[in-house]
Amino acid sequence: MTAIPAHHADTVARLRREVCALHAELIRWNLVTWTSGNISARVPGADLMVIKPSGVTYDDLTPESMVVCDLHGTPVEGAHAPSSDTDAHAYVYRAMPEVGAVVHTHSTYATAWAARGEPIPCAITAMADEFGADIPVGPFALIGGDDIGKGIAATLAGHRSPAVLMRGHGVFTIGRDAKAAVKAAVMCEDVARTVHLAREHGPVDRLPQHHIDALYDRYQNVYGQRGPRQEEGADS
Repeated sequence: MTAIPAHHADTVARLRREVCALHAELIRWNLVTWTSGNISARVPGADLMVIKPSGVTYDDLTPESMVVCDLHGTPVEGAHAPSSDTDAHAYVYRAMPEVGAVVHTHSTYATAWAARGEPIPCAITAMADEFGADIPVGPFALIGGDDIGKGIAATLAGHRSPAVLMRGHGVFTIGRDAKAAVKAAVMCEDVARTVHLAREHGPVDRLPQHHIDALYDRYQNVYGQRGPRQEEGADS
């Protein structure tokens, strides 16, 4: 294995702690079961990422068990094999340099939309705030190579949504950092459930595009504190 450059060691250690801790949020928000799902984060300034180990239960995750890989999915540091989705994450980082983190879940309601191959229409203000658009569907691809990553990157290119429903598979989200990508995964499941429940009682109309644009602009550029502390709730 190639050694991690000394000047990145502190950053890698911080990301190991952060990525490990954020996996607890996937459990907290009921986005994963057993060992499914994973989070990764890019190491700024290096062609490296930190990702969950494969098949390790959430209770057993530690910062030390996180795996450092290069951006072709090759392990660089760590005692465990990396997630089976590593090649997909790595492709996203190579193709989308603005992405700082990737999250994958099989959350129930959002994955049900993925099973149908149906985008979630932007029908509520919370969706417009966070996603600025419908949540799109990406193509079906088998796990184990970078085809899933190719589908993610192609689907989200030029799209406002930080979430994509990979057909017949589940949810992938991106963010500037791991917390943002996890938040997108939480919000994706929340709106998937809400819109599903609404449709049980009749047709659901998408919000007019000009309202979606206005809501998205407000939330991204005006809402919340403009200093170091950022509030999380769209309607707080």
